[in-house]
Amino acid sequence: MKKLLALLVVITMSAFILTACGPKEFEIALVTDKGNIDDKSFNQGSWEGVVAFAEENKISHQYYRPEEVSDEGYLAAIALAVEGGAKVVVTPGFLFEVAIFKAQDLYPDVKFILLDGAPHDADYAEYRTNDNVASIVYAEEQTGYLAGYAAVKDGYRQLGFMGGMAVPAVQAFGYGFLQGAEDAAVELELAKDAVSVVYHYTGDFEENAANKATAAAMYQGGAEVIFAAGGSVGQSVMSAAAEANKKVIGVDVDQRYDSPTVITSATKGLAASVIQVLESIYKNDNWATFGGKTTVLNAANDGVGLPTVVLDGSSDNAFDRFQTFTRAQYDVVYAKLADGTVVPVREITIAAESGEATAQELISGLSLVKIKVTVQE
Repeated sequence: MKKLLALLVVITMSAFILTACGPKEFEIALVTDKGNIDDKSFNQGSWEGVVAFAEENKISHQYYRPEEVSDEGYLAAIALAVEGGAKVVVTPGFLFEVAIFKAQDLYPDVKFILLDGAPHDADYAEYRTNDNVASIVYAEEQTGYLAGYAAVKDGYRQLGFMGGMAVPAVQAFGYGFLQGAEDAAVELELAKDAVSVVYHYTGDFEENAANKATAAAMYQGGAEVIFAAGGSVGQSVMSAAAEANKKVIGVDVDQRYDSPTVITSATKGLAASVIQVLESIYKNDNWATFGGKTTVLNAANDGVGLPTVVLDGSSDNAFDRFQTFTRAQYDVVYAKLADGTVVPVREITIAAESGEATAQELISGLSLVKIKVTVQE
């Protein structure tokens, strides 16, 4: 992933919606979700992978932004991309699961790369991944674990978690975060309840005043650093952190470039995974490695982790915003995830249909002993 990430280029972004009658055809297309390609999160990370690969290999490429945030809107944007000549369509995020379930049958000659999801019908009654779809998912619990572990090892004792909606990927980020904090507290032989975590789902993935106010209240309540695992929610948290002189842990992509408040980010190899699958199509002739199945990217295949390089050249040390936590310490714990010595829990039993766990469900389901958890409604 490190080698692939080094291929990324600085991209000048312009937001617009293509019409079906454009004069030029584009072979590789990306369809954004409700965000844009400069969202500093899933869309941007995925688009950077498309651009890096396409420019290096001189392949035409374009992105399409749906006019409507719905399964029908996503499907319409996919149709527009196919009409515009797309042979490969990249869709970033679980919001595309139903649209791809339909599109894989409508366009059997088009290859789809679905990131962070698996195709299923609207009722969740049928899951099916055709041979023309590569479903890529990530071990969020592992990269969340690394974030929590690093924070506590670095000396933070009052933590916050602000997830977006309580969907599996966001839940896994949070569960991993708690488990990493727990293990670091155990290693440091901290007293019970020496580390506290305020745990909250915002119910959206947006940058807005309400989310900023929530983050501000967490900081005022004592939180020293908040793990913002909710897409553009992170921008709200960064704004609150700047005003409170507190810290943030980013998500999905390296968000250190967005704010000096970001000490690290729990990343998924979005760009790297897009490049890897595109290489299977255009270079290695091994699409079957990904097509028709779900591939899990994790620490063992370098698919998740904290950033280890600074791409803009502003520093030669990606750990320079930590107080004491070092690359050497990171490498040790990362190796334990990669070889299976440490296996964070990804799912726990939750009574609420919303998917939002109580403090007791988090404590018992994740076997927390050292960590004091408070769930904020």
